[in-house]
Amino acid sequence: MSKADYQVQSLARGLEIIEMYDAEHRILSTHDFAERLGVSQSSIYRIVQTLIDKNYLRKVARNAYTIGPQVVSRGFSYLAGQNLVDVAAPHLQRLRDETSISCHLSVRDGLETLYIYRAQASQRLSVNIPLGTRLPCHTNAMGRILLQQLSDIELSAVYQTIQLDMYARPNPQTLPELKHLITTEKKQGFAFSRSDNATAIAVPITDYLGKIIAAINISGAEQIMDKQHQFEAAKTSLLNTAKAISCEAAG
Repeated sequence: MSKADYQVQSLARGLEIIEMYDAEHRILSTHDFAERLGVSQSSIYRIVQTLIDKNYLRKVARNAYTIGPQVVSRGFSYLAGQNLVDVAAPHLQRLRDETSISCHLSVRDGLETLYIYRAQASQRLSVNIPLGTRLPCHTNAMGRILLQQLSDIELSAVYQTIQLDMYARPNPQTLPELKHLITTEKKQGFAFSRSDNATAIAVPITDYLGKIIAAINISGAEQIMDKQHQFEAAKTSLLNTAKAISCEAAG
């Protein structure tokens, strides 16, 4: 018996469909799937529907699909469990000790910011977000940094049914406003947000290709962060920390 005799054909094709996606191919059609697999479109209909049902694919238009949140979630969960937290933790602890301000590490799970590590400050006015907390990406600085992973087309696709104005200002109220904010923050190299008398500054963690894989922040009470010199000092320390984590994570 050859190795092929032990393969589950539909499973193999499902995995091959997921593997078709890369930086240059973010949205693919059933025609693309069929052509690359050398089969008819009707023969892969059930496979595509199963991948959609399991959230490994997301439908963005008629017969057009992008990678679903389950792929991102599983991938980032693996990174977090294997080495990302281990790499980032000592750097964030040093940053916390240097600034006396709480620091957090997060990844994107669908359209949510998922907090996977924190270096907690001991001050009475410190801001400490519990591990496992999920927040809508557009409502926080780390989330908008993580949304920079998506292209303009992908942002339009994933937010087309989201009612952004359900969240009060200063959160963006429309998709064009969100896109403009993300573009501005990408150019300046950091994002910041204010909520519940606290201010957070966030910057990206990148892999060896320069792609954003996570975000870190420094989050403190307004009494501390609203002072310009402290804000700038914290931002500089945060950027240096992100650079160190990115270099080490890239190996």
